[in-house]
Amino acid sequence: MILSSDNNDAPNRVIAHENSRSSRIGLLENKMKKLEDVGVLIARILMPVLFITAGWGKISGYAGTQQYMETMGVPGFLLPLTILLEFGGGLAILLGFLTRTTALFTAGFTLLTALIFHSNFAEGVNSLMFMKNLTIAGGFLLLALTGPGAFSLDRLLNKKW
Repeated sequence: MILSSDNNDAPNRVIAHENSRSSRIGLLENKMKKLEDVGVLIARILMPVLFITAGWGKISGYAGTQQYMETMGVPGFLLPLTILLEFGGGLAILLGFLTRTTALFTAGFTLLTALIFHSNFAEGVNSLMFMKNLTIAGGFLLLALTGPGAFSLDRLLNKKW
């Protein structure tokens, strides 16, 4: 199409510009779609680091953690379940094993810990920790919805040979 400087041709210039812009957006979205599995893998590597290290800390400092939980009103007998969810769930997310279910439980756990351990906003750091937990829970909910991606045990185990 030949674009003129005539004002009568202004709508055609707008259409040409919009078509060019939408085709560039389409190309970008196609490239992003191709990188989606790599992006999900990177997220699955980064997200559980906090949980694996926190779970390990609870294993190595079991008695102190149990005592702290009890001072916060959480029964100490829940510590093994907490360790299972943090350490075991973190490893499961990392490997992409039972990803959707684990991510959903981890999101719920993260919201619950925000409410129990970080809702006293009079202590300055708690509001930041509360927001951090909300953000992490959002990431796990997104992972529960999108699934583990191509580079996962879930995909490998569900593959038809």
